[in-house]
Amino acid sequence: MNLTLHVWRQPGPDARGGMERYEARDISPDMSFLEMLDVVNESLVESGKPPIAFDHDCREGICGSCGMMINGVAHGPMRGTATCQLHMRSFGDGDTIYIEPWRSRAFPVIKDLVVNRSAFDRIIASGGFITAPTGSPQDANNIPVAKRDADEAMDAAACIGCGACVAACPNGSASLFTAAKISHLGLLPQGQPERERRATRMVAQMDAEGFGHCTLYGECQEACPKQISIDTIARMNRDFLVATRHEHEEKVLGGG
Repeated sequence: MNLTLHVWRQPGPDARGGMERYEARDISPDMSFLEMLDVVNESLVESGKPPIAFDHDCREGICGSCGMMINGVAHGPMRGTATCQLHMRSFGDGDTIYIEPWRSRAFPVIKDLVVNRSAFDRIIASGGFITAPTGSPQDANNIPVAKRDADEAMDAAACIGCGACVAACPNGSASLFTAAKISHLGLLPQGQPERERRATRMVAQMDAEGFGHCTLYGECQEACPKQISIDTIARMNRDFLVATRHEHEEKVLGGG
């Protein structure tokens, strides 16, 4: 396969960026998208030019490091697929492909296709944890969990934090990511002690990071490589409203 690439190049966070054209020659349809970029980078290095910077690690759709807009679609044309899992057979010989980084105020560009997603880390640090006793582990069957709750918790826990939901959302909202983290803990017995505090703190941190507000377009669940449902957002909103009401009641009863 021979392809024409238009890639966003930006040498640094404060530098001006722009699209540059490259020719990708003799690309195997069995290559992954990242392997194709590796081939292009080898050619650039051999010609004395700087390679295209992009995030990657496991290349198995697990770590969430990879992520880019491919022809205007987060992670590319295949649904439920991370960029590293996308194969070149999804494109045709002679195709033109436009490659850009995630576009979000909360995800500033570091270089080329690499963006700073530390905002997600700060959301997690604000409340994405549970209180657990130290010492010997409890028996696995010590705390019964309903199958439906366990299934929904596992579905939400599948989030890899890639940021595709933010990139795909017209508002640049991180609600699907935040809701997935809130839901997978809030659905389980171990996550109940911090449930309300978790919702208010993580939502507050999400807003503080500059993400947009959710208006339930649904683009996030379409772009999510783990196909997490926006039902998690409804659950997050419920937890947040209940927590806010309880905080208000405590202030009124306490004379605050």
